[in-house]
Amino acid sequence: MSDFAPYINGVIKDFESENPDIKIKWIDVPFSEGEKRTLASVLSDNPPDLVNLNPDFSATLAHKGTLYEIPRTKLNQFNEEILDSLETDGKMYSIPWYATSAVTIFNSDLVRKSGITIPETYEQMADFAPVVRVKTGVFITIPNITENDTMMKILNKYGVSSPDKLVSESSEDAFNLFKYLYLKNLIPKETVTMTLQEALEKYMSGNIVLINAGANFLNMIKENAPQIYEVTDVAPQIRGKLGQNDYSLMNFVIPKRAKHKDEALKFALFLTNDKNQLELAKLTNVISVNKETLKNDFYTKYDENDLTSKARVISARQLNHLKPVFKTQKNQKEINIIINSAVQEILLDKGDTQKILKNTSEQWKDLQD
Repeated sequence: MSDFAPYINGVIKDFESENPDIKIKWIDVPFSEGEKRTLASVLSDNPPDLVNLNPDFSATLAHKGTLYEIPRTKLNQFNEEILDSLETDGKMYSIPWYATSAVTIFNSDLVRKSGITIPETYEQMADFAPVVRVKTGVFITIPNITENDTMMKILNKYGVSSPDKLVSESSEDAFNLFKYLYLKNLIPKETVTMTLQEALEKYMSGNIVLINAGANFLNMIKENAPQIYEVTDVAPQIRGKLGQNDYSLMNFVIPKRAKHKDEALKFALFLTNDKNQLELAKLTNVISVNKETLKNDFYTKYDENDLTSKARVISARQLNHLKPVFKTQKNQKEINIIINSAVQEILLDKGDTQKILKNTSEQWKDLQD
């Protein structure tokens, strides 16, 4: 957060003015060291009072019993669906800070040449893919489905959120949709390993019609591929059978061994109040999680000629349609790995989809024991 030092220091100064008996010491930790240093500190006798983490690692710490339980009644200022996503075994151990929710970034010139509309669902995307290939010679997209939790979030859009549901018709439909695209050469062969950053590069070279990405990628396109940016537009993210949206989140946690739990919670709620959330949002491309901030014109109105503001409004609206939410589980990183391995096996046609999913389901159950 060092790039936002003036903002952070300003919030700290305001808080200390209102609470002269409390002093805040902010320590910025490199992202690459965050998890290792946090784990060591929360197990020590002198942990930080408040830590900024992603929900995956926060859930891991909660399952280890190292976090302070926060009364949900203290969190009324936040979007309810976001709060639901943070519950661990029915309890709250996190305070949301900010979110992102991907939008569909598309090349309007290629859409026009293809004669298609912007797909709203993965099924529509699969229907349009051969049309795009025939009429333009490019691919409709490069889904980075083996990167991090991308496939897990897609599965959640099909109601698949547990090992038992992985062996189901809905699950097979989701995997077989991408298998069809892959085997019919309607998405690139590199799909089995490609990242979102690599997909962005293909988009900027005019080789794919659309990507699902955060609004922050618009600036990269504008700077690195101005001609593509001229024909770029945005739309809501592609949905699955259940119609909800996915998102990413950063939150705060309070270690169980923290010495100043009440003060830490007070500062976290101050940092995430409507005024401070709006100020942070205007400095960045993140989406507020404070209910009052989300009612501000900044999140409800946009200029048609301003792509970033249009993407921001679309993203903010998407936070009202998250259920059933994707919930981080115990050993989530390991679950992601086995799901992504299943994706690769299925796309490369290394066996029957149902058998691969049954095997993956058993591995998932083992990780939950």
